[in-house]
Amino acid sequence: MQVFNKTAILSDGQEITIETGKLAKQADGSVVLRMGNTMLLATVVSAKTARADVDFLPLSCDYREKFAALGRFPGGFIKRETRPSEHEILVSRLIDRALRPLFPDDYHAETFVNVDLISGDKEVPPDAFACFAASAAIMVSDIPFNGPVSEVRVARINGEYKVNPLQSELENADIDLMVGATMSDISMVEGEMKEVSEDEMVEALKIAHEAIKIQCQAQKDLETVAGKTEKRSYDHEENDEELKARVFKETYDKTYAVAAKTINDKHERSAAFEQVLTDFIEQLKTENPEGEINESLIARYYHDVHKKAARDLVLKENIRLDGRKLDEIRPIWSEVDVLPSAHGSAVFTRGETQSLSTVTLGTQLNAQSIDGAFYQGSDSFILHYNFLPFSTGDARPYRGAGRREIGHGNLARRALQHVIPEDGNINPYTIRIVSDILESNGSSSMATVCAGTLALMDAGVKITKPVSGIAMGLITDKETGKYAILSDILGDEDHLGDMDFKVTGTKDGITATQMDIKIDGLSYEILGKALAQAKEGRLHILGEMMKTISEPREHYKEHAPKLMRIDVPKDMIGAIIGPGGKNIQALQEKTDTIISIDTLEDKGVVEISGFDQENMDKAYAKIQEIIAVPEVGEIYMGKVKTVQSYGAFVEIMPGTTGLLHISEIDWERIDKVEDVLKEGDTVKVKLLHIDNNGRLKLSRKVLIEKNQEK
Repeated sequence: MQVFNKTAILSDGQEITIETGKLAKQADGSVVLRMGNTMLLATVVSAKTARADVDFLPLSCDYREKFAALGRFPGGFIKRETRPSEHEILVSRLIDRALRPLFPDDYHAETFVNVDLISGDKEVPPDAFACFAASAAIMVSDIPFNGPVSEVRVARINGEYKVNPLQSELENADIDLMVGATMSDISMVEGEMKEVSEDEMVEALKIAHEAIKIQCQAQKDLETVAGKTEKRSYDHEENDEELKARVFKETYDKTYAVAAKTINDKHERSAAFEQVLTDFIEQLKTENPEGEINESLIARYYHDVHKKAARDLVLKENIRLDGRKLDEIRPIWSEVDVLPSAHGSAVFTRGETQSLSTVTLGTQLNAQSIDGAFYQGSDSFILHYNFLPFSTGDARPYRGAGRREIGHGNLARRALQHVIPEDGNINPYTIRIVSDILESNGSSSMATVCAGTLALMDAGVKITKPVSGIAMGLITDKETGKYAILSDILGDEDHLGDMDFKVTGTKDGITATQMDIKIDGLSYEILGKALAQAKEGRLHILGEMMKTISEPREHYKEHAPKLMRIDVPKDMIGAIIGPGGKNIQALQEKTDTIISIDTLEDKGVVEISGFDQENMDKAYAKIQEIIAVPEVGEIYMGKVKTVQSYGAFVEIMPGTTGLLHISEIDWERIDKVEDVLKEGDTVKVKLLHIDNNGRLKLSRKVLIEKNQEK
């Protein structure tokens, strides 16, 4: 057994080791990556042939976290890892987005990349290393690949940038970005920020890229020492150069003319482009009625014609498919309070993209429970994104959220989460936003951000600032060096362009971003210009949104659940709950409320929810009574619990009892306590003293005038 390894040593001393030759040797390529106690096993297998009818790369990337990696049992009844969690899906997408553009365009064999967390370290988040491991596995295989590529997390913590920070350090980060890149170019960015500037974001990308270069070099070194520089030969495409040339010659001018017509409706525009192809095929059939025509091959060649014509129109004439200027935003209209029974609702429409978003307010019992191998906890801010088939005119059933929906929803959630107040007294609710995409022609995730902001304000959630989002595009010509940055891209511009760059933010800075670059050689100068143009666009969109609603409503809707929160000492929680939950269950039944308790590091939080304010006030008063701390000098109406020869024990508040000594019952001498007090009697007493052991001394006589008749 030959084992090969290389270590990437980053500028701050981090050591990341990649090793091949020991595990999973029957895969086409396999690597074990290790940093600290975190270990990832990455494997890749690719079919030797491709199906004849496939003209794309059928790539599947899967990231999974083994519970045993951190010494845990999976939750639930089955006790085994089942379908991937949303976190695992998001990491899988990060891997896919970085790897996919680097396979040869004509490589169409089914390819499977798997990355498993096999050992975990709570302080070393594994998601930052998944792409590094996956790319290394491909590099030590014979699969054609234009890599290597790698990813790092870069964060700014207390004003300092750090690559691959510890999990505990991320709590203080105002920038948290995942960056993917090759040795020469950045290809993928995703992350969240707390209203940072465009220049600060670019600086983070530069720092990330320097670390990635070191990791890419380690992969190349491992490929060399493992003797895996030779890649397999393949022939996955049928081509006819003569036919290709004829398709271009006879359809380009017609296609360019369609692109220049400024057809605003995307279905009409698509039909016009399709008609050029149909006419060409009909012409071939007329010329050769008995001959066989390869329509799928013609369609592939025409796609290239369509792409070139649309791009040339932008670069030569600064004209876009719908006639807009390069930095022009499509018409916007929005409306709030559109659904009377929702706690908050809004419609946001930009061009042919539309989101109907709702806000639902709930208690902490509605928070999303998270039970992963690496992370366990709960989330009180949830955002779900649904891409409905009819939004693009597709005749197909809706089968629930897929990877794309989860990814888009996560981006929108990151955009909004930092404007949700963390103070439980300002925002006591668990919040769920649902964005249903009713129309789609580019950047529905950004429409979700805008509609989500409007719906939050309609619901009365006291967000700190409104957030808007925009998707930017790019078209370049390597030969001439020309490029065009496009604001608020259409679906076609995303598909035919070189970049999809989504940016969200408030008026004061960026809150989230997602970027996929399809070309090599994107300079920081172009990136900076794209960010500056994006800022202008999102501020324009924000201005249009503010015409509909400019700040959160003063009050929540009448039909929204009412919520009250009380911070309580941790040692009082038991008294509130009572033996076997007796106290809290009785209080809920009596007041028709829902009472939940959460234990934090330094305190407990009691949450009371209901629809009747009077009942909630009763529950609130009762809990305040339970948690009240006795104060010397205060007067209480107490209940006699037991009577002894030397005095009576009086409960002055739930669970708090003091001694009323026989000498403190009355100014006159009393022979027997029973002559004055009996169990169950109510008596007014004053708290005189609390000793070092917490025992309470009560007095009744100080509240009675001397020599006064009893």
